[in-house]
Amino acid sequence: MGSALSQSIFKLHEQHHSLEDYQGGVPRWCSGCGDNAILAAVQRLCRDENLAPERTVFVSGIGCSSRFPHYMKTYGFHGIHGRAFPIAEGVKMARPDLSVFVNTGDGDCCSIGSAHWIHAIRYNMNLTVILHDNEVYGLTKKQASPTSPLGLKSNTTPRGSVLAPLNPLTVTLGVQNASFVAQAVDWIPEVLYDVIRRAYQHRGFSFVRVVQRCPEWLPKLFEPWLQDPGKTLMLTHPKGLTLSADASRIYPNQREHDPADIHQAREIASCTDPIPVGILYHDPSVPCYEDLRGAGAPRTPEGIRAGLEREFDKFTIWPEGDPSRPAA
Repeated sequence: MGSALSQSIFKLHEQHHSLEDYQGGVPRWCSGCGDNAILAAVQRLCRDENLAPERTVFVSGIGCSSRFPHYMKTYGFHGIHGRAFPIAEGVKMARPDLSVFVNTGDGDCCSIGSAHWIHAIRYNMNLTVILHDNEVYGLTKKQASPTSPLGLKSNTTPRGSVLAPLNPLTVTLGVQNASFVAQAVDWIPEVLYDVIRRAYQHRGFSFVRVVQRCPEWLPKLFEPWLQDPGKTLMLTHPKGLTLSADASRIYPNQREHDPADIHQAREIASCTDPIPVGILYHDPSVPCYEDLRGAGAPRTPEGIRAGLEREFDKFTIWPEGDPSRPAA
């Protein structure tokens, strides 16, 4: 075999990845938890898009969902509560060539991390964001979250929650520069995968809310939707999702929705019964913040050192007449 041919075959083999290349530790989520379905969909996406594990990063905050980086055999950063977005943004600014994902929960994103979430939408950086929304704090044992349904009895609302739940879709669609907003449910794996894949392929801030089950603390919450396929509204469009024949037969409640129509997207996002599933909004023309700011410019050790010295000099108390004191 010729040298050039053998090198080409070796390179082709190197660039192919299997599911096992992305499977990290054994998940510790409860049996039946929707996080497992999201993990399976994302690992399949990585394989199908042939993402190099060494060029892929998963960032999370705190919560059940935020254990996600531990189960991916890629780079990962398990941050502190509510701070996944600024960490991911920092990674993307330094290395815009990397594929960066954010996994966050309804408490992590919509409560303590809400300010970062709002501004991350405005920045429209090229991040794939998956909101794991089970409408309860699961890791800390059943407290009401911002998306908990009205009247939910929990450890923090023993008489029932008195506030209407926050809607992550309408919030995202109400922020300037929103460019991709979608919703999926964990119990329809085929569509869950399709939505996440379309989110990854969009260049910009892709926000996917996944309505998911918590079998430990809210085991019956989504039972009506599982038992009655008519309570799920499938959004279809040539520019959005196209259902397979099997999915179309099981879920006949469908609506053709053009994801370029933000007004109709906001109307659909306000609906909770039936649950809308699909791509609500997509605008690929919104510029990415990292492009506007020239992210990824080469930084030499000398340049980094000089930048640090400039910052330190701002706080240095210089003796009078010191010749090393920088000019004002």
